[in-house]
Amino acid sequence: MSDPPNAPAGSAVTVAESRLEELIAEAQTALPVQLPGLGNRCASALGLEAALIYLVDLQQQLLIPLDEAMDNLPVDGSSAGAAYRTVSPQVAEADDGVTVWLPLVDGAERLGVLGVCCVRLDEPRMRRSRMLAHLFAMLITSKRTYSDWLAGLSRTAAMRLPTEMLRAFLPPHSVGSTRCVSTAVLEPAYEVAGDAYDHTVVKDVLNTMILDSMGHDLTSGLTTSVAMAAARNARRGGGNLADVVISVEQALARWLPDQFCTGVLCRLDAITGVLRWVNCGHPPPLLIRAERVVHGVFDSPPQLPIGLALQLAPAVRQVHETTLEPGDRVLLYTDGVVETRDTEGSEFGLDRFTDFIIRSTSSGQRPAEVLRLLIRDILEHQRNHLQDDATILLFEWRPPR
Repeated sequence: MSDPPNAPAGSAVTVAESRLEELIAEAQTALPVQLPGLGNRCASALGLEAALIYLVDLQQQLLIPLDEAMDNLPVDGSSAGAAYRTVSPQVAEADDGVTVWLPLVDGAERLGVLGVCCVRLDEPRMRRSRMLAHLFAMLITSKRTYSDWLAGLSRTAAMRLPTEMLRAFLPPHSVGSTRCVSTAVLEPAYEVAGDAYDHTVVKDVLNTMILDSMGHDLTSGLTTSVAMAAARNARRGGGNLADVVISVEQALARWLPDQFCTGVLCRLDAITGVLRWVNCGHPPPLLIRAERVVHGVFDSPPQLPIGLALQLAPAVRQVHETTLEPGDRVLLYTDGVVETRDTEGSEFGLDRFTDFIIRSTSSGQRPAEVLRLLIRDILEHQRNHLQDDATILLFEWRPPR
């Protein structure tokens, strides 16, 4: 952006910055439905032609425009989708200029993409495009916490009531820091009942959890929701892993005494790599190190599911400990992942599950993209109709060298 003729040096930049400041202030009170128009005005203030905002759908298969007059774009097979998959800019040339697609990212969470149109692309325009992407990622993150419109926009099917209740408790697909990252997927997206995941980073500690409640109805969804709320309440109060499990046990015993759930809770010190975990009647986690599964690391004496221990055999939960190596990846999953069968009765199986993770990781895929592709493969294995909930959580320790 250059100064107009006969103008004092820097005056055009000052005018543009002033206009952009006004638009950023306007963004704080703008409704989500007003973001497409706001994006175009911000682009114009920066000397760009237009800004196109797309959010990814619930199953990460489509990019859905906030401008409802525009068409959806596929995550697989489009330049916009490539920006989402790789979390890197993609440039698409056209007769009237270029469109640079940039990922909209909140920390480790992929929200969608921003398409910035301009007559030509140079370093100043690229820098301004990245500024817009950062701005709209923050705006979408703040506004989607309360916007039914944004929530509805990301859906391609009607959602069952148990799923609506449970999804209100779920965190973003991905969280992380410079030392660790955790990402998760859950299917069926619109009919899940008893499965859930949770993850959060507090200072240099990553907490992860995966749950599988008895049944596939509203009660199972309520069981999981109560369990997640009790776990967070104990965790936020400073409780250790054993305290968290006891809190969930007590909540279920008081409010849902006939219900129980299996689960694995982990706590990773992202400085030292020390990992502590509790397994409550759930399939043990898997450790992937140097492109192979390391067997036996998470084997431990069986413990009762959460909700049964207080009734049958009150005892202190056993917390186990191991130390990860840099680059280690830990997989938590529910039995619906490996037990899903195709039309001929063939299970997806643990070997295929881990082999997919290893091959995708070795090809350079990011953890979130690995799970996106994996859950799609699982759905295709059962022709998009899962007989049981399937939830996967993958976390990685990657300390700075």
